[in-house]
Amino acid sequence: MADGNPALDAERDAIVGALVPFVGGIAATFGPVCEVVLHDYRDPEKSVVAVAGALTGRSAGGAMSEIGLRMLARGDEASDELNYLTRTKGGQQLKSSTMVLRDSTGAVFGALCVNVDVTAVQQAQALLAGIGGAGAAETPTTTTFGNDIDSVVEAIVDAHQLRRGRTWVQLDRAQRLELFRGLDEHGVFAVRRAIEQVAARLGISRASAYSYLSQARAATGTPATSEPASDGGAA
Repeated sequence: MADGNPALDAERDAIVGALVPFVGGIAATFGPVCEVVLHDYRDPEKSVVAVAGALTGRSAGGAMSEIGLRMLARGDEASDELNYLTRTKGGQQLKSSTMVLRDSTGAVFGALCVNVDVTAVQQAQALLAGIGGAGAAETPTTTTFGNDIDSVVEAIVDAHQLRRGRTWVQLDRAQRLELFRGLDEHGVFAVRRAIEQVAARLGISRASAYSYLSQARAATGTPATSEPASDGGAA
């Protein structure tokens, strides 16, 4: 990921600037069923540099989605994800592609994302499959998109708890560590104030949240980070 090198930052700025015109051009080519979003991962809470289309309701200056956080967590090991299916909270089914942006050193610092509303296509396919007796179609994962990074983080925490079917107090230690490991893998702790948000959502202290995160990382061999500063530094 980006390291704050002035020369590289200038290069990354140039790459992002060169791609801005493509955002509107691609969206215009496919029409109202298409949305294109350009992200700069150097500022996760305001990663959206440009957006054309209105499928997810985001605007320039908005936060990255769950998918972006996952890319951020993978760092320079992140790779393009093409033609995957997601579902918005409003029920729209999207076929999406996320193409990472790299500088001349190979470091990942952003992404160009294309979302296409395939709701009508999926409904038609389901109808034809039912008539023809075919098996059930792939069920897309509901994904949180929003301009507010807090709502994205909270949705990821809630989804992880729902998948376990238990509240925090009902989880044993191993399950709690698994929860924090899953949140970490989804890039939740790459954003500022994440420890505080997760702790509040789970109803535990900030110190407990940091302890579980440290233990989860130690169990997987992930390098531990120093405790976030009280002013909300990244965990």
